[in-house]
Amino acid sequence: MSVWKLRFSMVATLVAIFGLTTLVFSAILLYVGYFSILTVGCLIVGLNLVQWLFAPYFVGSIYRVKELKESDNPKLHQMVTELSIKSKIKKPQLMLAQIPLPNAFAYGSPLTGNRVAVTQGLLNKLNEGEVEAVLGHELGHLKHRDVQVMMVVSFLPALLYFIGYSMMLSGFFGGNRRSGGNAGGYNAVLGIAFMVFSWVLTLFTLHLSRLREYYADRHSATIVANGAEKLSMGLVTIVEESRHVGKPNNTQTKTNATCRALFITDPGHVASDAEELNNAMGCNKKDRLNETLARQPTSGERVVEIFSTHPNIIKRLRALQELYNPQPASNNAY
Repeated sequence: MSVWKLRFSMVATLVAIFGLTTLVFSAILLYVGYFSILTVGCLIVGLNLVQWLFAPYFVGSIYRVKELKESDNPKLHQMVTELSIKSKIKKPQLMLAQIPLPNAFAYGSPLTGNRVAVTQGLLNKLNEGEVEAVLGHELGHLKHRDVQVMMVVSFLPALLYFIGYSMMLSGFFGGNRRSGGNAGGYNAVLGIAFMVFSWVLTLFTLHLSRLREYYADRHSATIVANGAEKLSMGLVTIVEESRHVGKPNNTQTKTNATCRALFITDPGHVASDAEELNNAMGCNKKDRLNETLARQPTSGERVVEIFSTHPNIIKRLRALQELYNPQPASNNAY
């Protein structure tokens, strides 16, 4: 996928999300009145803003994150410094998540600033080049402001869901008594319709999340020498080693979808990703990668992708294969 096609797809998805939301929200305002819906809307927006501001503290608690001082790992700090310069962004605070699952994630808020966390499992299982490519991916999320973008688009389905839920309850338990006739029934039906629409909007949000993963992959490929190949190898390692570590606990897998979307791979889909690579039985990692690239995603795997924050692992590896470049990485980061 070319960078312009990728950018166009992201813009088109954002236009669809905001356009459909505005249309439906306007219809609600016209039907049920201005102030009652504004109250619900302000409440949901407020809750999401609070969640965004304090999310780094919640994430830090769930994943046992602590600051990684430069004296603890000077080589990793130097790597992040150089990649930040190439990305043309301020160096984020480097954090260490003390969990065995190999992964990495970017996060932050105005209260904490930008942060990039690597897990202990990632440092233990990946080689230096693969770690560098993973960090390039996470810095891509920060450069593209994916934390803020996904926060905004993720609260829209929640807003419509709670408005629809309120209308449904009002229709079932209060509409007929207040206005008589079938007003309550209409409210209930519209409420259910809006709840269904919120689910459709969630699918658009997940599609946007997958596009931004491709975009962060491309960023890594542009700032890391042989970054596409290193990141491909790193993803294979992460998936395989995650299978050996086992499925994360329920608290980790149920973390807010906005946070999960910024992991290098989704902790909630460890098993399915591993299964897709399971048929590749090459003697070494490069052989397994080549065998995986020769596969076509099954119909079932394509359906699963629709409901995932991350691209199908085979499609993602193929997109990276198109970016393989043995020349030194340039500073023209996307």
